[in-house]
Amino acid sequence: MTPTTADWIAGARPRTLWTGATPVLVGSASALLLGSFRPLLAFLALGVALALQVGSNYANDYSDGVRGTDVDRIGPTRLVASGKAAPSSVKLAAYLAFAVAAVLGLLLVMLSGVWWLLAVGVVAIVAAWTYTGSDRPYGYDGWGEVSVFIFFGPVATLGTLLTQAGEVTWWAAVASAGLGLYAVALLLVNNIRDLETDLFAGKRTLPVKIGEARARQLFAACVTLPVGCSILIAFAHPWVLISTVVALPSVIIALGMRMGAAGRGNFAVMFAGISGVGLAYGLLLALGLAFSS
Repeated sequence: MTPTTADWIAGARPRTLWTGATPVLVGSASALLLGSFRPLLAFLALGVALALQVGSNYANDYSDGVRGTDVDRIGPTRLVASGKAAPSSVKLAAYLAFAVAAVLGLLLVMLSGVWWLLAVGVVAIVAAWTYTGSDRPYGYDGWGEVSVFIFFGPVATLGTLLTQAGEVTWWAAVASAGLGLYAVALLLVNNIRDLETDLFAGKRTLPVKIGEARARQLFAACVTLPVGCSILIAFAHPWVLISTVVALPSVIIALGMRMGAAGRGNFAVMFAGISGVGLAYGLLLALGLAFSS
């Protein structure tokens, strides 16, 4: 079977890409607030973030597919597991995306002069591949949420700020934590949904290790704590309070998960809900910081 363009787009998981874009927007808005916004560097950082995420998604599709752990998944079908694309083709797509991220990252480092970020970029690519790749994928041992928080929170946000402003601030660090928490929440939706099939397949994700009840509690914390991050930042930059408009939908989503949302349809609604709220939070946070300038 030859995959269509629509299949490849779906395989890149476009509904998750906001988790890579919003940290760059917030980091760039932070640079603007410091009077150091550099559009070209912001564009390159965005390209790096999206290419890394697409590469990670294809790598995950490939690795889970060849291991057979995606065969009985509840969520959307994957390229390899469904037979829509050959494993070698999906693997090549991941490599190409990582190559794009590497080239753009090299240009970003050259123009910014922050050369040690090259090491961070290498670590990011290795982490993206070994999440489900390698002989001992850390995503199969409960460390996926930690990695997502680090790379879609502090690394992406503060890395973007550092390349443009040459410094980081406490309020940008707090903002990066809020963004990372929403990214973790998105991953938790999938891992809670797939808990039983992951357990059967030998994937010891965080929900498998701590149990469904505690995983749901963690999810609730991840979607509500970012509002507290905004309130803390507002002591320095009051405009950031506009991002707290997501408080009510965040609480509703948290309560829905705590009350035991289950079934393919309910988890799909939960996934869409957290995607919308997380994206809105990131955009409003960036706008609040930009207005503060």
